[in-house]
Amino acid sequence: MINPNVTVEQLNAMNRNTMMEHLGIEFTGIGEDFISAKMPVDQRHHQPYGLLHGGASVSLAETLGSVAAHCSVDSDSKYTVGLEINANHIRAVREGYVYGTAQPLHVGKSTHVWEIRITDEQERMVCVSRITMAVIDRK
Repeated sequence: MINPNVTVEQLNAMNRNTMMEHLGIEFTGIGEDFISAKMPVDQRHHQPYGLLHGGASVSLAETLGSVAAHCSVDSDSKYTVGLEINANHIRAVREGYVYGTAQPLHVGKSTHVWEIRITDEQERMVCVSRITMAVIDRK
């Protein structure tokens, strides 16, 4: 389902001069039905209590789900845009890295739904998110 010709290096090159680069998001893996990335947790990602800001987790989740959807369509004739995202924040993180993986729940002709699970360095659940993407014809 995910284009087998897409590489982690290509995905990371797309991050240049974007919010993803600012947040330090780095793609780490790609397979037939997943894309994964990691993000550091430092002062760029903290809320005032010194914890990982929920918005930073959602940024990682939206990056993963959006890129996964993009890599699952024929980009010459289609593009994907986000319709809705939600997130449940389960565990606090103060430092280190968080790791996210996007996997499909539904890949249709007009919509995709991707689940993104974010864990800490001990593989404990930090956040679970779901994003709905619209698949649109290029004109």
